Amino acid sequence: MNSDLLIDKKLARLAFERAAKTYDEAAVLQREVNHHLLERLDYINHRPKMILDVGAGTGYGAHSLQKLYPAANIVALDIAYSMLRVARSRTKFITRLKKKIKFINAEAEKLPLSDNSVDMVYSNLTLQWLNDLDLALREFSRVLKPGGMLLFSTFGPDTLKELRASWRAVDQYSHVNPFIDMHDVGDAMMRARLAEPVMDVENFTLTYSDVFSLMRELKAIGAHNVTSARPKGLMGKSHFNALQQQYEQYRRDSVLPVSYEVVYGHAWKPVDQAEPPGSVNISIESLMR
Repeated sequence: MNSDLLIDKKLARLAFERAAKTYDEAAVLQREVNHHLLERLDYINHRPKMILDVGAGTGYGAHSLQKLYPAANIVALDIAYSMLRVARSRTKFITRLKKKIKFINAEAEKLPLSDNSVDMVYSNLTLQWLNDLDLALREFSRVLKPGGMLLFSTFGPDTLKELRASWRAVDQYSHVNPFIDMHDVGDAMMRARLAEPVMDVENFTLTYSDVFSLMRELKAIGAHNVTSARPKGLMGKSHFNALQQQYEQYRRDSVLPVSYEVVYGHAWKPVDQAEPPGSVNISIESLMR
């Protein structure tokens, strides 16, 4: 990947820390994709006892998984501590669940879990925030038990295409985070020695009255631009007006469309896969303590 398009992880973490209080109200698409992702489990015969939710955010996906697998232990992992704090406060009010959800503040590329320790790695709309997809998928494979399952969603390159094209007509800076093509994700799964990969794409279109509403919502979920080539100064009024003017060409039926390309995928860790060398040796049991 072009170094100018790399995600600044410190800024990404800070963006999500700040968005913790506003995330749930604005994350309509994220919840919808979570439902569509979970629907895929209706056709898969897999009963996990230990689930790792990577990029758990405020815990919506983890709680959905707990309802689906009430006997399972779930570890919710996220880069932003404030997000997990919201998720933990939500858990306190769900007393009917048989098992509690445990929370870990860590990065997807450096999972603090033992080899062969989870039955499922679940990740909803998180992979697009990683600079090294290969490393993350190797980590997912490492912590999965033989026969364990990876289930994920991420954004494809047509996501925010109207906003990207409008900015491109205004200046040469990077204003929209990059998104990985479905085929590249599939190739990365194969390199991580994950078997039987299955992938598909679904397109969503959200509508807004104006560009400001879109930008405000992206900020509310912590999804504004954090690439290395982003503009370093504040956006001036004339600059923003130029963006609005460019985006107006897409207006239909009095609203502005915003495209999202959602990539879904799942794969399995082969039963006969050897343990990877140089693995981390921290058990889930000790993390739960």
